[in-house]
Amino acid sequence: MTDTTQLDAWRGEFGDKYIDRNESLTEVLRMRTRMWAEMLKTTFGAEPESILEVGCNIGLNLRAIDRLCAATLHAVEPNAKARQRVLDDRVVADERLYNATGQKLPFGAGEIDMVFSSGVLIHVHPDDLGTVADEMHRVSNRWILVAEYFSTKPESIPYRGRNDLLFKRDFGGFFLDRFDDLEIVEDGFMWQRSTGIDDLTWVLFRKKNR
Repeated sequence: MTDTTQLDAWRGEFGDKYIDRNESLTEVLRMRTRMWAEMLKTTFGAEPESILEVGCNIGLNLRAIDRLCAATLHAVEPNAKARQRVLDDRVVADERLYNATGQKLPFGAGEIDMVFSSGVLIHVHPDDLGTVADEMHRVSNRWILVAEYFSTKPESIPYRGRNDLLFKRDFGGFFLDRFDDLEIVEDGFMWQRSTGIDDLTWVLFRKKNR
């Protein structure tokens, strides 16, 4: 498995503390479900039968998605405590939850209908971002969704006393410039006060002719 400074942090105590700050509360899940209803509505008529989250943590996104559609859910997550919480709460079946990272997704080409990240690419070092994007694109059969902090130019932001764990940029533009077979289906803004998560921009891509 690929090791980086960022992954080492999220696998260890730093990642464990993040889990403790993000318990699955009823109100949080209500807002998260509303958010995902907005993002998934554009897939009507070609709804994904399988969905993969790259970096699921305790599975808040997947819990919301499960309320909205019948897709088979898959996830990769490098933090052991988070994976155990996902299993304990039966968010994802054991055989569909992987101790893996975005740098090397354990799936074949085009195996998953929709691949997404939410607040995860911001924690990938810019030197590794292309590898993660390539893997998400390789695994996706039709849909790719990215929901991340936005900046018109790449920048590093101090995060809980660290300067090497949070990076902002135009992630949608990064994917669009990197892959000529992607087209924008929909995009939007997630407001912290209505979604319960930090302010993010999101873009839903579809592979052309799929």
